[in-house]
Amino acid sequence: MPKWLKDAVFYEIYPQSFYDTNGDGIGDFNGIIEKLDYIKSLGCNALWINPCYDSPFKDAGYDVRDYKKVAPRYGTNSDLYRLFGEAHRRGMHVLLDLVPGHTSEEHAWFLESQKAGKNEYSNRYVWTNVAFQPAKGFPYIGGESERDGVYLLNFFKCQPALNYGFQRCEEDWQLPPDHPDCIATREAMKDVMRFWLDHGCDGFRVDMAGSLVKNDDEKKTGTSALWKNVREMLDEEYPEAAMVSEWNEPMAAINQGGFHMDFFLNGKDNGYTTLLRDYESGEDNSFFRKDGKGDITRFLEEYVPRYMATKENGYYCLLTCNHDTMRPKYNLDDTELKIAYAFLFTMPGVPYLYYGDEIGMRYLDIPTKEGGYARTGSRTPMQWNDGKNAGFSTCPADALYLPVDTAADAPNVAAQEADADSLLNTVRTLLSLRHEQEDLQADAEFEVLYAESGKLPFVYRRGDLLLTLNPSAERVSAPVAVTGKEKKLLFSIGSGEINSGEITLEPQSFLVWK
Repeated sequence: MPKWLKDAVFYEIYPQSFYDTNGDGIGDFNGIIEKLDYIKSLGCNALWINPCYDSPFKDAGYDVRDYKKVAPRYGTNSDLYRLFGEAHRRGMHVLLDLVPGHTSEEHAWFLESQKAGKNEYSNRYVWTNVAFQPAKGFPYIGGESERDGVYLLNFFKCQPALNYGFQRCEEDWQLPPDHPDCIATREAMKDVMRFWLDHGCDGFRVDMAGSLVKNDDEKKTGTSALWKNVREMLDEEYPEAAMVSEWNEPMAAINQGGFHMDFFLNGKDNGYTTLLRDYESGEDNSFFRKDGKGDITRFLEEYVPRYMATKENGYYCLLTCNHDTMRPKYNLDDTELKIAYAFLFTMPGVPYLYYGDEIGMRYLDIPTKEGGYARTGSRTPMQWNDGKNAGFSTCPADALYLPVDTAADAPNVAAQEADADSLLNTVRTLLSLRHEQEDLQADAEFEVLYAESGKLPFVYRRGDLLLTLNPSAERVSAPVAVTGKEKKLLFSIGSGEINSGEITLEPQSFLVWK
């Protein structure tokens, strides 16, 4: 396990929307470098940068055309190497987004795989034997290649699936994971990882990590074995490199596959969704809504067993948002966000903060861009100040990658820097506390002390720290076996007290005691 993860806090950057230094309306590597001191001032000491490789951008860079070349719109490979170096000089680490399940249909591997004559790349992707043989049970494309066959897709039409094999081979065109050509695919991806690690990258967030071996069993045995092999390579060659999986199955990802971290991801009615985004039914019952009917046990019933099963092997991680998710400001006001972030940043594992969430950037209802569809509204330019294009770019507004929030009350960094009680400064205080208190870091003990269905507060322990949470608009109390005499208040939103084994919290309060 890389030691630096214990006290890591990640900041996710959607590079095309973060900061534009050359006036073309698109963010770039030099923009990230210019803002590294700002990111560090938040308390974030690690970056996750969304895909920045050469791409046709039919899916915002998740359709990779060349894994070893950056997209020119962000700069050059040398610019990215300089970003690694500038981050390291500040004691920060950088993860790149690895997209191992598919490439762009314009990737050189796929252009070779499409050819009629057999070659080194013929089985780099998954093909049936003839053009009129469907890939039953899988999305596929036919009729576009000289090769006699149809090929599988991993997601959009522009993303042919790389071939890591089938755990259960049910058709004659399906190869097992130990077939030499499937192993060659795995080794090619390890070669990509080595390339970036050798140039200063500190690891990878792995896109759709659980999707590689097809027809896998319920325990994801085939895919986990593949990643375990990758982990063995990292342990031997790059022991301080870290990997986090987009999987949300930590027992498979962490215990079997060897990932250092797995995300608790948004999903319909799942535990993470109930915290911030429980509004699909039309009634918002998100736990952090002050007037909602949230229930922390809906989160804990999923989280605690997964945390307990994996805590010795890796970190099950919480995030404010990501590029695929509605921003939390969509349904939460700044006070609700402060309490939500206080919870997310004091839980076990490694927290992830999505760019702009620290100032409460809004989700914008805008047309799709580069395959974003409904996700596009969470990918808009960072709002730095109240100047032109919110300080993101000097280009004309109609040349921006995406429009900025032009509302009169649109939040921005400069305004919140000047307000001691702003969301931005609350994030700084919270993350400073996390770094100061070892009991709030990734591997410190966690125990639920009070959590009842339909009741508040929620009370939990991290090491020797007592954390008390009331997101509602009502005053609440709970019996908890602690006394107030030996407790020192370290952090507070709102107020509360400990008296005779009972904790009382005023409305919308979060307190940390030692």
